[in-house]
Amino acid sequence: MKKLTFLLLITGLFVLPGCKDYVDEYVTYTVNEPVFMSASEFRSAVDMEGPKPIEKQGKIVFYDEYLYISQPEKGIHIIDNRNPSDPRNIAFIELLGNADMHVRDNMLYADSYVDLVWFDINDPAKPVLKGRKEEVFPEALPLTENGFGIDYDKFADRGNKVVVGWKTVERKELVRNYKPRWWSWGGVTEDAMYNFSAKADGGSVGVVGSMSRFAIYQDNLYTVMNNMLGIFDLSGETPVKTGEDIYVGFSVETIFSYKNCMFMGTPTGMIIYSLEDPLKPERQSMITHVFGCDPVVVENDIAYVTVRSGTFCGQDANELIVVDVSDVKKPQHIVTYNMKNPKGLGIDNGTLFVCDDGLRVFNAENPSAIMYKDNILAHFKDIDGFDVIPFNNVLMMIAEDGIYQYDYTDVKNIRRLSRLPIGK
Repeated sequence: MKKLTFLLLITGLFVLPGCKDYVDEYVTYTVNEPVFMSASEFRSAVDMEGPKPIEKQGKIVFYDEYLYISQPEKGIHIIDNRNPSDPRNIAFIELLGNADMHVRDNMLYADSYVDLVWFDINDPAKPVLKGRKEEVFPEALPLTENGFGIDYDKFADRGNKVVVGWKTVERKELVRNYKPRWWSWGGVTEDAMYNFSAKADGGSVGVVGSMSRFAIYQDNLYTVMNNMLGIFDLSGETPVKTGEDIYVGFSVETIFSYKNCMFMGTPTGMIIYSLEDPLKPERQSMITHVFGCDPVVVENDIAYVTVRSGTFCGQDANELIVVDVSDVKKPQHIVTYNMKNPKGLGIDNGTLFVCDDGLRVFNAENPSAIMYKDNILAHFKDIDGFDVIPFNNVLMMIAEDGIYQYDYTDVKNIRRLSRLPIGK
């Protein structure tokens, strides 16, 4: 009787007249198609030039009294900052696809889309290109700012080319949508008919801002791109990639070196890796928060994390999160403070600087009392700050319209020293 019922069911499935399991329809959508440049043209487009106006804010590095400012995807501006009251724009490195950089022993290391490039900066006004490692960041892509998806199929077929931009195109495609059915798409089998409940078993180093994706510890450069951690040995004349990239996941956005650990900011939390063996980082822990953009800095075993909302950052949370990381295996949340829309941050000897509603400065000696009235040291409004570097009583802040510098020798009387314009 069981076999007879099965045969009748099978017969019925194939004799139903005009029964279609799908619907065909046209859909229209917008997508970013890659714009390619030949690898040879891309890699020859490096030039050392005189000073150029800074057109857009980017990442920042401070080294030996000079500031290095990335202009996203265009190159690196070099600023003589020996007198913070009168900084001077002295040189520009044209470097397509640059976003991040770091400095060690008078060598500037920078990304150029898929490549790592390095320059001798013994004379910062006359940087010298020293070398390039090709295809070490194979998934690096230009920024998209329109919210549309990316045509990854065309990107995957790039061959000996580099993606240097995007063009927005509208497409119309025929899509087949299958109707749901109660049988398995793997085929109608006797087991499937009768066993619905079956289950399967199963040296001298620069200071970077908090938004950096480059960090240096001992002789190694650590880079985070998307979900991967790369390590380069800098002990010789030429950087050497130490092995395969390490999958860390969670779309890591920033990396901060503290003691023998790396603190990584992700859209969903802070990850801590131990560098007890610098070439074999080991994950220690992760502390999660609501979805949002996330840089982190650490001082005296206290981590400060900002979370902000925004087009590409997730939810509506805008917070400063304070975490005790004295035990990196078991970080402990201390307190969360509401913010307006915080971005980069920095801390120096208990003074905390946050790019939020301008620039806000706090006494953070007692992390649980940062927002007490007496601990709010200053608030400079009407500035769209992006990131900061506090160093030797001078705060360097990059904002949408300029590089601002402040003297915080007296934290109760912080004063502005200068502003170097950005943009038109």
